[in-house]
Amino acid sequence: MIIRFLGTHNAESKNTRLVSFLIDDVLAVDAGSLVSELTFPEQKKIKAILLSHGHYDHIRAIPAFAFNNSDRTTKVIATSKTLEILSSHLIDDVVYPKFTSEASFLRKATLQLVSVEPLVRQEIEGYDILAVPMRHNLDGVGFEITSRDRKTLFYTGDTGPGLSSIWGNISPQLIITDVTWPNNLANAAKDAGHLCPEMLKEELIEFRRVNNYLPRVAVIHVSPQHEPEIEREVREVAKSLGTSIDIAHEGEELIL
Repeated sequence: MIIRFLGTHNAESKNTRLVSFLIDDVLAVDAGSLVSELTFPEQKKIKAILLSHGHYDHIRAIPAFAFNNSDRTTKVIATSKTLEILSSHLIDDVVYPKFTSEASFLRKATLQLVSVEPLVRQEIEGYDILAVPMRHNLDGVGFEITSRDRKTLFYTGDTGPGLSSIWGNISPQLIITDVTWPNNLANAAKDAGHLCPEMLKEELIEFRRVNNYLPRVAVIHVSPQHEPEIEREVREVAKSLGTSIDIAHEGEELIL
């Protein structure tokens, strides 16, 4: 399994991109920077897109992807709440065309919306997908994604603290997790449904208690203004737990 990070931040600039990553070039996860970081031929390889929740920075590139790939129909997989937000606020025939309808200007549907139920496994393009409810508004979910050769990652999506109830449902080799703010903004992180490094530490301690191991960890959704502080605090967490925790950056790849 090859994970390619397209966007790893919560704010966009010349040097930072909104959250999105690819698995094996064919499965996209979130769509903050899905088209701006890929060539047209690279976009053509994508067979399905998973969306963790309906906030704009995670769904933004869906209309552009639909327009760029109008010669085919691509699956967009999310909870019914997320799909409703996408349909009613973005591809709503006002802001953008209804790319799910044959009545659009393209005369065909270029997106197929596929609903997932939390904690019900589903096969998507050769991957075993498990949506897991997370502690974020708009009914946010994370995804455990397992390839045919049994490589498994878990992506939290945006999440706040208090994940002990979900750790028994998953057993990944890699966790890709939200760490948005540094420890001195812990209250803001909690209120907004995000993590800081100290919160991540507590969640990983609980994961190890439940599962008797710690997987590799990659941090995304980082606030660029606080990135040096977050990196320093994440290194301290990794050292204290004796595990590998990396800050993911745009353009990087991880191999499982």
